[in-house]
Amino acid sequence: MLTRAPRLRRVHKGQTVAKSLPRRPDRYPCNRSAALAKRISTLAAQALQCHRAGNVADAINHYDRILALAPRFSEVHNNRGLALAELGMFEQAEQAYRRADEIRPHNPETLCNWGTVLTQLDRHDEAEEKVRCAIAANPRFAGAYNNLGLILKERGRMIEARLAFEQAIRLSPRSTSYYDNLAALRTFASGDPHLAALEAMAADGAALPAVDRIHLHFALAKAYEHLGDWEQAFRQLLTANALKRAQVAYDEADTLAQMNRARELFTSKFVTDRRGFGLPSTLPVFIVGMPRSGTTLIEQILASHPQIFGGGETSLFEQSANAVREFLPHAPPLFDMAPALSAEHFRRLGSRYVEALSRRAPAALRITDKMPANFLFVGLIHLALPNAAIIHAVRDPVDTCVSCFAVHFTRGQTHTYDLAELGRYYRHYQALMTHWHRVLPPGRILDVHYEELVGDVEKAARGILAHCGLGWDERCLAFYRTERAVRTASAVQVRRPIYTGSIGRWRRFERFLGPLLAELAPTATGITSQLRRAC
Repeated sequence: MLTRAPRLRRVHKGQTVAKSLPRRPDRYPCNRSAALAKRISTLAAQALQCHRAGNVADAINHYDRILALAPRFSEVHNNRGLALAELGMFEQAEQAYRRADEIRPHNPETLCNWGTVLTQLDRHDEAEEKVRCAIAANPRFAGAYNNLGLILKERGRMIEARLAFEQAIRLSPRSTSYYDNLAALRTFASGDPHLAALEAMAADGAALPAVDRIHLHFALAKAYEHLGDWEQAFRQLLTANALKRAQVAYDEADTLAQMNRARELFTSKFVTDRRGFGLPSTLPVFIVGMPRSGTTLIEQILASHPQIFGGGETSLFEQSANAVREFLPHAPPLFDMAPALSAEHFRRLGSRYVEALSRRAPAALRITDKMPANFLFVGLIHLALPNAAIIHAVRDPVDTCVSCFAVHFTRGQTHTYDLAELGRYYRHYQALMTHWHRVLPPGRILDVHYEELVGDVEKAARGILAHCGLGWDERCLAFYRTERAVRTASAVQVRRPIYTGSIGRWRRFERFLGPLLAELAPTATGITSQLRRAC
C-alpha cells in the first residue's frame, strides 16, 4: 500500500486546496505494478513537499515526472495548474485544469481552481460560472464560496460577495482567511459574532498553523480599527506582519541594489544618446509607484473614459524585456542588458509588449498597465516606448507605508512586512523616481499626488487625460459607477465616491512607527511638518 501523500493547502488568501494524492495503488490511473506505484508515491510526496515549501518550479518538475508515468492522473494536473498559477503562467494553468477536468469531470476543487485562474485571464463570466459549478457539485465546499466572494468583490457586487464570505464562514468557521476577506467588505461592531469568533481563535492561537494565524491577526487588525481601538489594531498588525515576514523570502540587498544599478546605468547621456529608439506607439498608459499610493484610483478614473481600457496589473513589460534579453549574448541580468540593446532591440521590446497588451482590448485607443513596480523600468519604458504615457502615483510617504503594512498581499510585495525594511525600500524607490525625472525629458512623467486628486478630482483627472493625449469625458467623475473587475487591495474603495478619511491615517499609530520613521527621515519629517501645518 502506498503512503498517503501529505495534503497540500494553498497559502494565499482566497485560494482553494489541492487534493492530496490517492491513497491506494489501485486508484492510480497507470500500470499498477508495486514498483511503479512506489515510484509515483515517492515523487508525489516530493512534489507536495516542494510545493508547500514554496519551491514551485521544482514542484512542477516533479508533477511532470509523475505525469510521464501516469498521464491520466487528474489530481496531479490540478496541482500542477495551481503551481503554474503561482508563477503567473495563467494560460498554462488553465490548460492543466482543463486536462484535469477531462479526466475527472465535475471535480469541485478543479472547477474552483480553474475559476480562480480565469479571473487572472480577465474571463470573469467564465470564472464565476466555474466556481458556481463547483458549489453545485459540492454545496458544502467552503473554499468555493470564498472564491466566489472574491470574484464578486472584484466585479463590484459587494453585497453578494459579503453573503458568499459569510456562507464560507458558516461552513468552515475556523478558516481565518474567510474572516480576513469579509473584514475588507463590512464594518465590525462591538458584540459582532464574527469578532467574537476571531478573538476566541486568537486566545488559542498556538493551535493554528502559521498561515491561519497570519490571516487571523490581519482580520483582527481591521476589526479593531473599525472599532477605533488604534493601539490594539496596530498590535495585531505587528503580530501578523512578523508571522508573514518569517514565511517570505525577501533579499533586501539584491532588491535595493537593483534600484541603485538602474540609477547608475540610465544617465542623462545614456538616455539622450538613444533618442529616437523604440516603437512610437501611444497605446500604453503606465501607472507606476508604490502600492497603496492611489494607482487603482487613477486607473479607475481612466478606465471610465470610453477610449481607455483598464488593463490592471500585468507583468507584460518585464516578460517582454526578459524575452528580448534572451537574444543577447550570455543573457545578462535585466538592468545590465540596457547598454547592449540596439535601436532594433528597443523596438522589438516595444513591439512585443504592445502586441501582448493590445490583445486585452483590440479596439481600445489606450490601455492602462497598472503594475506599480514598473517604476523600476521607467528608463527602459521610455526608450522602448517613447510616446507611451507614464503616470506616477504619489502619496504621503508615511501614509503609503502604513497602508502597505496593513495589507496581506496575495503575492509579491515581500518588502512590506517589516517597518524598517519598508522604510528603506521607500527611500530607494523615491530616489529612483527622482532620478527618472532628472534624466528623462521634462514632462515625460506626470506626478499625480493622491492628496490633490481626492481634493479636486476633476482638476486632477483633466490633467491625467491631457497627459494621455485625450479629451475630457464627464464619466471620469463617476468612476465609482464604472463596471469592471478590480483585483487590487483597493477594489472596495474605488467603488465609492471620493473620500479623504485615509489622509493622515498614520498619525493614529505614530507611537509604533519608530523604525519606519527613522528610515524615512528626513522625508518623513518634512511630510509630518507639512501635514501638521495643514491641520
